[in-house]
Amino acid sequence: MLQMVLGRCLDLGARLAEPGEFSRRAFLNDKLDLAQAEAVADLIEAATEAAARCALRSLRGEFSDLIRDLGRQLVELRALVEATLDFPEEEIDPLDREDASKRLKLLQRALVRLLDSGRKGSVLRNGLQIVLAGRPNVGKSSLLNRLAGEDLAIVTEIPGTTRDAVRQTIQIAGVPINIIDTAGLRETEDKVESIGVARAWEAIEQADAMLLVVDARDGLTGADRAIAGRLPEKLRSVTVLNKIDLSGDAPRAEEGPQGWRLYISAKTGEGIDGLREVLLRLAGWQVEGGDVFMARERHLAALERVAEALGRAGETTPRTEFFAEELRLAQYELGSITGEFTADDLLGQIFARFCVGK
Repeated sequence: MLQMVLGRCLDLGARLAEPGEFSRRAFLNDKLDLAQAEAVADLIEAATEAAARCALRSLRGEFSDLIRDLGRQLVELRALVEATLDFPEEEIDPLDREDASKRLKLLQRALVRLLDSGRKGSVLRNGLQIVLAGRPNVGKSSLLNRLAGEDLAIVTEIPGTTRDAVRQTIQIAGVPINIIDTAGLRETEDKVESIGVARAWEAIEQADAMLLVVDARDGLTGADRAIAGRLPEKLRSVTVLNKIDLSGDAPRAEEGPQGWRLYISAKTGEGIDGLREVLLRLAGWQVEGGDVFMARERHLAALERVAEALGRAGETTPRTEFFAEELRLAQYELGSITGEFTADDLLGQIFARFCVGK
């Protein structure tokens, strides 16, 4: 019946709404800014309760309010600079460089806090990519099964059982963590296993962090150090010494100059709670959450460009013209987040990803 009514409406000249059409109209009619409109899609796609709460905060305009507050401070600083440049003949006090520097530092500190909240929100939206890597038969698949709470990966005593990556998303305190179990890293003449090893290194290159799983009975071997030596410099690595049920070690977590070292047993579950806490730290997350907003990659990229412009402004303070230009660029990037300065083609890309009509 409903399909018949819809069909008749279409026959009479009505049309189906396009993806994101209602949100786009709300944005164009100043009912929502662009960040709020994007939060509509983020709320629909939220995979966890924490992600939904953060998306709702952005939809209510809390993230946008912080952006506008930064913009207001930026406008006040620009007004001082532009007045000095545009009206040198008027009775306007010359720009107090010390005051400008103080204002600039306040802006930069506020921006750092906003970026930190935004990065946490990005983790809620996309999840943290964690790769389990190490030599064969050290318990990577057992660890994946323990973290996931179910038997996802085949576990045997035969080295090289895992041939391809096994992926599973888990939640820790509402934060999605994408765990990727990979083939054991070793030289092999087995053609299928060698393909799995190559894919393991590809996963490591794309990961946010890696758990280097080691047999606690052997400790860090030369092969383990060789794996660590091949890791990308920016990759955060945690050494997980597994099988303490066989080695006799006590479960514990130690943080040192070389990063985290955890003693666990994937078989019995000892030390797993400590591992979960470390995974949250890798995500830059505190259990209480704090002021977190659902940030997209374009938001973070724009905020980072604002930070770069403000950094350059700090270097050009004595040269007022360059200082003013960097502040203008910073304000433009800031405005692009809420849609104050946004190209039409970007709007098309953003709303095309929405559900039909939303």
